[in-house]
Amino acid sequence: MKSILRPVILCLSLLLLWQCCVMIFNLPPYILPTPWNVLKTGYTHIDLIAVETIPTLIETLMGLFLGILFGCSAALVMIRFRLVSIWFLPVLIISQAIPTFAIAPLLVIWFGYGMASKIITTIIMLFFPITSAFYDGLRRTELGWLELAKTMNATPWNTLLHIRIPAALPSLASGIRVATVIAPIGAIVGEWVGASRGLGYLMLNANAHMQIDMMFSALLTIILISLSLYFSVNFLLKKLIPWQHEK
Repeated sequence: MKSILRPVILCLSLLLLWQCCVMIFNLPPYILPTPWNVLKTGYTHIDLIAVETIPTLIETLMGLFLGILFGCSAALVMIRFRLVSIWFLPVLIISQAIPTFAIAPLLVIWFGYGMASKIITTIIMLFFPITSAFYDGLRRTELGWLELAKTMNATPWNTLLHIRIPAALPSLASGIRVATVIAPIGAIVGEWVGASRGLGYLMLNANAHMQIDMMFSALLTIILISLSLYFSVNFLLKKLIPWQHEK
């Protein structure tokens, strides 16, 4: 019961704070609409918001899935072949030093205004946290377990499969949790740069017409997507990796 009441109380408190800010500073609707106006707009245009949510959700899920796949694959290659890690790790760091907004227009030019450029933008944002978390977990395997594997004449592949990977899964889970929150941002950034559909496109269009309440409705939808994804993935990870430490 407490786990349900806590987020409800938090959400109500934030809405109350929002309403108080509007009332105290006497802010006009085109600066900051009231929560009631935002919710009313969201309800009135629920069909439009639902239609624009579908491409954003697809881009987010596809980017998250492929980001996890590519990130895990890169971490496994790096831990298995030391020469690859020596050369690839600096490239991985450099890729994150470039702002996503700087390369997103290029991705739109190269891959078009469809979903492909948004999915690739999301993958780029997720690749580093997943790869670094999994690679760090693989490197920090308990030395006693590795020594035991050597004593039992286990091959490097068997050691990787049966010891290193299971031991690194809690670290990977942490990286996936971070990536789950970032994934919708990657899709929205791609839509802001160039798109004809999606919540990011809806926000830009609403901003151009000074429909601030619609912008906030789209923003609340993005927040709901992020929260739903996070708690769903977190629940799934707890079931799949029961040996991860809980705090």
